[in-house]
Amino acid sequence: MSLKNIKQAVANNMKNIRGWKTDRKIVVISVDDYGNVKVDSAEAIAQMEKEGVKPLSHFDIHDTLETEEDLLQLFEVLSSVKDRNGNHAVFTAFALPANIDFDKMKANNYEKYEYELLPETFGKRKGYENVWNLWQEGMRKKLIVPQFHGREHLNVKILNDALQRQDKNTLVALKNRCYTSISLKNYPSYTAAFDFSDFSECAAHDEIVVDGLNAFENVFGFRATHFNAPGGRENAVLHKTLKENGILYIDTPFDKKEHLGGGKFKRIFNYTGKQNEFGQTFMVRNVAFEPIMKRGYDPVQHALKQVESAFRWNKPAVISSHRVNYAGLVDPKNREKGLSGLKTILSEITKRWPEVEFMSANELAALIASEKK
Repeated sequence: MSLKNIKQAVANNMKNIRGWKTDRKIVVISVDDYGNVKVDSAEAIAQMEKEGVKPLSHFDIHDTLETEEDLLQLFEVLSSVKDRNGNHAVFTAFALPANIDFDKMKANNYEKYEYELLPETFGKRKGYENVWNLWQEGMRKKLIVPQFHGREHLNVKILNDALQRQDKNTLVALKNRCYTSISLKNYPSYTAAFDFSDFSECAAHDEIVVDGLNAFENVFGFRATHFNAPGGRENAVLHKTLKENGILYIDTPFDKKEHLGGGKFKRIFNYTGKQNEFGQTFMVRNVAFEPIMKRGYDPVQHALKQVESAFRWNKPAVISSHRVNYAGLVDPKNREKGLSGLKTILSEITKRWPEVEFMSANELAALIASEKK
C-alpha cells in the first residue's frame, strides 16, 4: 500500500472513532448549493472571458441553477434503488432560499446588494417554468429534502465593498447574471456567507440568519432544523441565534478551523453526536463523493471505502457532495458523469449492504438527538 493510501486509510478511520454508534447501516446523502445561482449559462461564461474574467474552478463553469432535466434525471437515479424498508435514496439538499436580484441591482446601477426569493428566480428564467413545480413534487415524494444553507451563497459585506470600489470582475459577473470567477485580494472567500475579517462583522450575520430562516420557511413551507454554512465555516457565536430560530442540528467538519478574525483560527475536533452549550447536535460528514472532480482516484471506489470504514466503526455513512456534480446546463456530459457515479455507488451500497437504510440528514440527526436525552 502506498503512503498516500495509508494516510487516507488512517483518515477514514480517525473520523469514525468517536461519537454516536449504531448497528444499523444508515446512509445519508448531504448535497450543498441547491437553489443558488452561480453560473448563468455557457454564453455568460464566454462573454465574461471576452471581458477578461476567466473561470477559476469547475464551480465557475458547471455550477448552474438546477434545471428541469437535472432534477428529472436525478430523481430517476434516486428512485432506482430501495433500502431494507422499501424506501428510495434521498438527497438532503442544503439549499438557499434567496439569490441576487440581478434586474433590481442593474436598475439601481449596482449601488448595493439586492436579493429575491427562489420561486421568483425560477419564474424569471426562460426554460425554468416547471422547475419549481418539480422541486415541490420531489419534496412530496421525499426524493429531495431541503435544509438551511444560509440565506444566499455570498458574503453580503464583501459584495457591497466590491460594489463601492467598482471592482471590475464583480461588475462583469453581475452584468452577466453570474456570481463567479471573482478574485478579491485581501478578502476572505466572496461566497462564504458567514466569513469575516473582523469579529465585529458577526453581528450582521445574526440578522442574515434570522431573515434567511424566515425566507426558507416562506419558500419551502416549513421551518428548517438543520444547518450547514455556505462556502466556509461559521463562528460558534452564531449558534445561539441559529438555535433561537429553530436550528437543532449543525453540520461541521471533523477538523474545524474556526475563524476568530484577523487571520487567526481555533482548531476544534468534532464528531457526530457531539452537542454544544445550546443542546444543538453536531453532524460530521464522513464520506466524500465528488464524481466530477479530478483528484487522482476513482471517486466511486474512494467513497465506497469510506462507507465501509463508517460501517466498520458502527457509524452512519454521511455522504458529502455538491450540486455541481449533477448539473448539465453548460455541458450535459458533466451531469451524465455525476449521475452515472451516483447510480453506481447507490447500486453498490444496496448490493453490499442489503440491510441499508436511507435517511435525510435531519432525520438521522433527530434520531441521534433523541437517544442523547
